[in-house]
Amino acid sequence: MTRGLQMIRIMLVSTVVLGLPPLAAMAADEHVMAAPDSLKWGPGPAALPKGAELAVIAGDPGKEGPFVARIRVPAGYKVPPHTHPGDENITVISGTINFAMGNKFDESTGTALKAGGFVKAPRGMAHYAWFTEPTVFQLHGVGPWGVTYVNPADDPRNSN
Repeated sequence: MTRGLQMIRIMLVSTVVLGLPPLAAMAADEHVMAAPDSLKWGPGPAALPKGAELAVIAGDPGKEGPFVARIRVPAGYKVPPHTHPGDENITVISGTINFAMGNKFDESTGTALKAGGFVKAPRGMAHYAWFTEPTVFQLHGVGPWGVTYVNPADDPRNSN
C-alpha cells in the first residue's frame, strides 16, 4: 500500500472512531426503564376514537425517530379501518385485541390476540381493531406517527 493510501485510510478510520463517542453518548441519554405503575397516562391522541388513554414510554410519536407508547382501551372500543405512514408494531400487554386487515370493518374476520401476542401492519396497509375486554397494548414504530382513516367520516378529528 502506498504512503498516500495509508494516510487516507488512517484519516477515514480516525473520522469514524472520533464520530463514535457522541453516538454512544446519545444512546446513553436515551436509556429508559419503565415500571408499569410509573407510566403517566393521559387522553389518547385526537386521531383515535374517544376512550383511549396513552402513555409515551420513549421517544415522541409526533417527531422523527423511534418511539414506544402504551395504549389502554375499554371493552367495546373500536378503531375503524385506517392506515399509518410507517409500520405499526403492536404487542398485547393485557386483555385481547381483535385485529384484521382490510378497508371494511367486519368482526367476522380477524384474529384475537391475547397478552404476549404481536402484530405488524406494514406502512399503508388498511387495518382495524376491536376490543371485547379492557386491553393494554404497546405500540412502537418510527415517527412522525399518523392515522389516516379509509372513510374520512370515521375520523374523530372531523367531528368538530
